[in-house]
Amino acid sequence: MRKLLAGTAMIPVITLDRVEDAVPIARALVAGGLRVLEVTLRTAAARAGIQRIVAEVQGVIVGTGTVCTPEQVQLSCDLGCQFMISPGSTERLLAEAVQAPIPLMPGVASVSEMMRCMEFGYEDFKFFPAEASGGAAKIKAIAGPFADARFCPTGGIGLANALDYLRLPNVLCVGGSWVLPANLVAEQRWADIERLARETVEFCASR
Repeated sequence: MRKLLAGTAMIPVITLDRVEDAVPIARALVAGGLRVLEVTLRTAAARAGIQRIVAEVQGVIVGTGTVCTPEQVQLSCDLGCQFMISPGSTERLLAEAVQAPIPLMPGVASVSEMMRCMEFGYEDFKFFPAEASGGAAKIKAIAGPFADARFCPTGGIGLANALDYLRLPNVLCVGGSWVLPANLVAEQRWADIERLARETVEFCASR
């Protein structure tokens, strides 16, 4: 995951309601400087949408989000994704994903969950839900006993608090959907989404 996320400060979390929106959304985000995209598997449009992004959008690194089962690990690989992100972690999921040809970033909200993931060899984690689980202060505290661990906090993060996380040395990047307001997607205002992506990249670069 660290190689894939090198130079990336923010991962847009995309929840597709319409397959036809997948490629325009991805192209707008990539044009705005956000190349690493997470498409959640929690909608009916996700599978076909990911297939279209992989096939039609150049310069993108696309992964699946909300990966919760071993079957979704296999699906992620079959779709041609380059990474997976889960909201939490179970032993079945961790065991299946560690054998996969693409990396998983397992979700954790506690030190005990981290330690369970580390037993399977994981070092990079989604910290979720970030704000509700202690926020930047908790991630900073974890750095002491777990100096090698790195995090992508997601949940309750926007421009107002992104830098609180990004300035921590054990944070790789942040995740969020603020670059994809529902009204802009519904109205297919792709130029405005590209602008938001560019503004986000510029803002995060100030960390």
